[in-house]
Amino acid sequence: MSGIGKGIATASIGRILKSKGFKVTAIKIDPYINVDAGTMNPVEHGEVFVTDDGIECDQDVGNYERFLDENIYTDNYMTTGRVYQAVINRERNLEYQGRCVEVVPDIPNEVIDTIKRAGKKVKADFVLIEIGGTVGEYQNMLFLEAARMLKLQHPKDVLFILVSYFPVPTIIGEMKTKPTQYAVRTLNSAGIQPDMILARSVLPLDEPRKRKVSNFCNVEKEDIISAPDVKSVYEVPINFEKENIGNRILKKFGLKPKQSNLKEWDDLVKMINDSPKPVEIGIVGKYFETGSFTLLDSYISVIEAVKHAAFAHNRKAKITWLSAEKYEKNPDELKELDSFAGIIVPGGFGNRGIEGKIKVIEYCRKNKKPFLGLCLGLQLSVIEFARNVCGYKDATSAEFKQKSKNIIIDVMPEQKVLLKEKKYGGTMRLGAYDCNLTEGTISSRAYGKKQISERHRHRYEVNNDYREALEKKGMLIAGLNPEKDLVEIIEVKGHPFFVASQFHPEFKSRPLNPHPLFREFIKAAIK
Repeated sequence: MSGIGKGIATASIGRILKSKGFKVTAIKIDPYINVDAGTMNPVEHGEVFVTDDGIECDQDVGNYERFLDENIYTDNYMTTGRVYQAVINRERNLEYQGRCVEVVPDIPNEVIDTIKRAGKKVKADFVLIEIGGTVGEYQNMLFLEAARMLKLQHPKDVLFILVSYFPVPTIIGEMKTKPTQYAVRTLNSAGIQPDMILARSVLPLDEPRKRKVSNFCNVEKEDIISAPDVKSVYEVPINFEKENIGNRILKKFGLKPKQSNLKEWDDLVKMINDSPKPVEIGIVGKYFETGSFTLLDSYISVIEAVKHAAFAHNRKAKITWLSAEKYEKNPDELKELDSFAGIIVPGGFGNRGIEGKIKVIEYCRKNKKPFLGLCLGLQLSVIEFARNVCGYKDATSAEFKQKSKNIIIDVMPEQKVLLKEKKYGGTMRLGAYDCNLTEGTISSRAYGKKQISERHRHRYEVNNDYREALEKKGMLIAGLNPEKDLVEIIEVKGHPFFVASQFHPEFKSRPLNPHPLFREFIKAAIK
């Protein structure tokens, strides 16, 4: 089922194989008709992650990058829509030489070609492929067919691992194996026999159940790996290695066992489990409420970046979700911000909750509260400053209001054409862009260099017509894109930490290498 941890399992296996000296990359297959994740609702699908080369993809690609400490590229993300689009484009270009193009084998063959291309690009020893969805769904049938065909073509080079949930019904108190038995039979019906099973559950798998699953699912007992819930996802590779998963995989590929080097990872997990002193951070978002539940996946990279930065200071991040709409309705509620060491306003789209976020930003600016704005967070910081410091009371963004005397945040000319033509998917400023830092700023000290490269995902920019007025009143332009002279980072003079970036620094944060802006934000929050 979704959310069971296929992405973390894939990333963890990757980390283990990398620790043994192998070159590893990972691929995510999403069974959606969407060409990419850019047009998917974050409340429904989770965060849209962006790579250096500008692909809007599933949040699991972020997990791969964080665990592997490697960049992931275009060919490492597939959707049904993207695969079909590639096949149709080939057919139109007569690359099939006039023959009839069929769903099978041409769609699976395109999947296989993409897998091979992704591995070849980075010269990988291992390519880990995560197929999204649940076994038995119609949507991922063609990808399972591609997997079956790949095994047929390369019988000694393909291994299948099933991630399956073992429920422990509270009223019964016993772990049940039957759902996994049926999952394996369903997978068998697609022509695939799993070589290993990762047993996800609230508790570790015991020996009687390992034996039972081994007998009923035709998998060696040693290849049924216990994967219980843990305090931190960074504990998963350590748990897997306790069950010798790395060398079990090598053995199946006819390779010699190798020692893992997970010392840094192990030290990190020990520090996390020692429950260090917390630092309380409030995140003012709009994509975390789904009915009666809170969906943390909408901001997963932000959450992990905050954790990484806290780890670097031997602290544990305690994150609280704050509703922007609450502050719109009742500004008196802003006083609760005093209980947090720092506040983050992350990215987003649309005008819901905007005025509440602007009130939060004003409160942080006036009360010297450490503040970090990300993408939309920068745009709203500039609007707040323009309204309350520069005196442009009607300051706004073209995203929220088309007609206003002072459009402080505006759309770029080339984006206006795309909007007019209703071209929304994959048309924003996407991927890595350079940024020149201003000497003497918090940002410059954090990075320790003059030029940086960061990932973007937005359509609106700071209107350069207002830059001089903003700077005169105490706003620092701490970073500029050299190519188009666009504002990338702003700060506020005399504030202990008021930094906002037009880019998304959270996408480049890693557990053993936290992002400089998040690291400095947490440092200021602790202080």
